[in-house]
Amino acid sequence: MDYKLLFTIFSAVFVAELGDKTQLATMLFAADRQVSKLTVFLGASLALVVASAIGVAAGGLVSQYISERHLHYIAGIGFILIGIWTLIRA
Repeated sequence: MDYKLLFTIFSAVFVAELGDKTQLATMLFAADRQVSKLTVFLGASLALVVASAIGVAAGGLVSQYISERHLHYIAGIGFILIGIWTLIRA
């Protein structure tokens, strides 16, 4: 296992998830005194695992048809467009 790559992926996803809608929704569920915190943790963790599995599967499939270089360009353009859209809506 490439631990440097593992740490890079962990760091990128961890930072991207901090303070996003998913974390806020999880905090709201956990704030309910009648809800088991373990249930909230397991539900949120399972959702993130499944979402990540879909991302890995989709990335593996797409990479068979589109080169890594083009995927980087597409992802970069996508992030720029999302940023512009977010600024316009603000």
